[in-house]
Amino acid sequence: MLDHLIRSATVVDGTGAPARVADVGIRDGRVAVIGRVDEASHTSEDASGLVLAPGFVDPHTHYDAQLFWDPYATPSLNHGVTTVAAGNCGFTLAPLKPGDADYTRRMMSKVEGMSLVALEEGAPWSWQSFGEYLDALEGRIAVNAGFMVGHCALRRYVMGADAIGGQPSDEQLDAMLRLFHEAMDAGAWGLSTTQSTTHSDGDGKPVASRHALPAELVALSKAVGEHEGTQIEAIVAGCLDQFSDAEIELFVEMSAAAGRPLNWNVLTIDATVPERVPRQLFASEQARKAGGRIVALTMPILTPMNMSLGTFCALNLIPGWGPILGLPVPERIEKLRAPDVRAGMLERAQSKEAGVFRRLANFGRYVIGDTYSEANRGLSGRVVRDIAEERGQDPFHCLVEICAADELRTVLWPMPTDNDPASWALRAETWQHEDVLLGGSDAGAHLDRMCGAPYTTRFLGDCLRGRKLATLEQAVKMLTDDPARLFGLRERGQVREGFHADLVLFDPERIGAGTATLVHDLPGDSPRLDSKALGVRAVWVNGVEAIRDDTVSGAVPGKVLRSGRDTRTVSTR
Repeated sequence: MLDHLIRSATVVDGTGAPARVADVGIRDGRVAVIGRVDEASHTSEDASGLVLAPGFVDPHTHYDAQLFWDPYATPSLNHGVTTVAAGNCGFTLAPLKPGDADYTRRMMSKVEGMSLVALEEGAPWSWQSFGEYLDALEGRIAVNAGFMVGHCALRRYVMGADAIGGQPSDEQLDAMLRLFHEAMDAGAWGLSTTQSTTHSDGDGKPVASRHALPAELVALSKAVGEHEGTQIEAIVAGCLDQFSDAEIELFVEMSAAAGRPLNWNVLTIDATVPERVPRQLFASEQARKAGGRIVALTMPILTPMNMSLGTFCALNLIPGWGPILGLPVPERIEKLRAPDVRAGMLERAQSKEAGVFRRLANFGRYVIGDTYSEANRGLSGRVVRDIAEERGQDPFHCLVEICAADELRTVLWPMPTDNDPASWALRAETWQHEDVLLGGSDAGAHLDRMCGAPYTTRFLGDCLRGRKLATLEQAVKMLTDDPARLFGLRERGQVREGFHADLVLFDPERIGAGTATLVHDLPGDSPRLDSKALGVRAVWVNGVEAIRDDTVSGAVPGKVLRSGRDTRTVSTR
C-alpha cells in the first residue's frame, strides 16, 4: 500500500523532459510509482491542474545556526526548497574550541548579518568537533541539509588568536589537515573559504582565512580530493566584479588539486558592464584545461535589499565608507553633512575599485522606506530624485538629510540599475553556460537586509507569466537536477521511481512570492525579512508532508546529508 498518492498532476520531473500528466505514489520516503496508479494508499489528493516538481536545491545558504530554532529553514522550505547547502564562505559553527563560541557568534553577526541575540539564545553551542555539530542537528530538521567545513573555523581551532594575521607552522598545518579529515569523515561536504576584502570579524579585523597563503589553500584542497562526494566553495575579492589573474590561477590550482568542482558566488550580470561575464567565466575555461571545474552561481532574480546609514549593510563595504559609517551616530551625521566628505564618498563609490558596489551609487534612484520623525512624514515610498528636485539638493545630500532627521534609522531601498531588457537577455544567455548554476540566495544570512530565499518561486512565476526567459521544464531543471548533479546528491533532484520523495506541488497560475516584510520572530524578538510563498500547495521532504498551503506541518523529516553516504564524487572531466 502507498503512503500517499498524488493523482493527475502535471509532472515536471527535473530532467528537462516535457511535462506529462501522471499519478505519483509515495512509499517509505521514496517515489514508488509514476503513471496510472490504481494501488491503494493511506491518503491521496487530486492534483489536476497543478505542477508536481522535484524539491528545489539551494546551493548557497547560511542556515548553520537558524536550523536550531527554525527546523523548517523558513522561508526557503515554504518556497519549495527541500535541500540546502550550508557552511559557505569559510564560516561554520564547528569545529569549535571551548571558549570560542563568543568570538564565533560575533563574527557571524558581523560578516553574515545574523542577529547576535538569536545566535546567543537560539543555538545550544554544545559541540566541539564538526561531527558533534552534525549530530546535534540530526533528527530535528525538516529540510535536507549538507554542510561545508569553514576554513575560518579550522584556522581558529588550531591557531587560536594567531589565526588572524599569522601563518601556520608545519605542525599547525598538519593539525589543521587532521581536523579537516575528521570533519570530512563525519560527513562534511568539503571546504569553504574566503579571501574577500569585504569579510571582517566581530573585531573589525580580516577573518582568519583571508590570511591564508596559496600553499595552505592548495593543501586543504588536496585533502578534499581524498574523500568521496566532496567539493570546494570559495570566495575572493574578484567575485564582486572581475577576477585578477592571480585569483583565477588560485581557483584553478585548488580545483585541479582536489579533482573536485569549485563553486563561487555570485556572478553579477549587467549589460552595462559587458566585459564582466566573459572575464569571470574565463576562470572556468582555464580550469577545464587544467583538469578542474569552476562553477559560477548566479541569481535568476533581482533580490531587493533594504539599507540604512545607521546599521551595517552593503554601503559599509564601499571602499572608504566603512570608517565613516562606523562612527558613533552623532559624529557620523556630522561627517555625512560635510560637503567635502560626501564628495569623497561619492568619488570612491563610483570608482573602479568599488566593483559591483558601484551599483549602489545612484542615490537618486533610492526609494525611501520606513521613516521615524515628523520631519520625514509622507516620504515613505517616494523616490529620492523627486524629493531632491523639490528641495534643490543633489540626491546624496538629500538622502543624508532625510536619514539625519531620523537619527540614521531611515530604511532605504536602492532600485537596481540592471533591470533592463539587455541585462535580462544577457542573463538568459549566461544561464545556458555549462559552468553557470542558478542560486546564491544567502538564505539564513543578512536577515534584516535581504530575503533571497524566494528566488525559486519568483523565478518560476517569471518564466510562466513574466519575461518567459526559460520554459517551465528548463526552469525546474535549473532549480533541481542541475544543483543536485553538481553536489553529487544520491537519488535526489528528479521525480523518478526509486528516488527520495522530495517534492513540491504548485499552481502554475499563482506561483510566486509575496513582498518581503519585516517580522520579529527570531530568538530575542530580533527582526528578519520574510516573504510568503504564493501558489505552493504542498512540499514533501523524504516522503513526509512538511508544508501545506504555506503552513508547516510539525513534522521534521529532513536529513543531515553526509558526504560519501549521501553524495557521490562528481568528476571534473
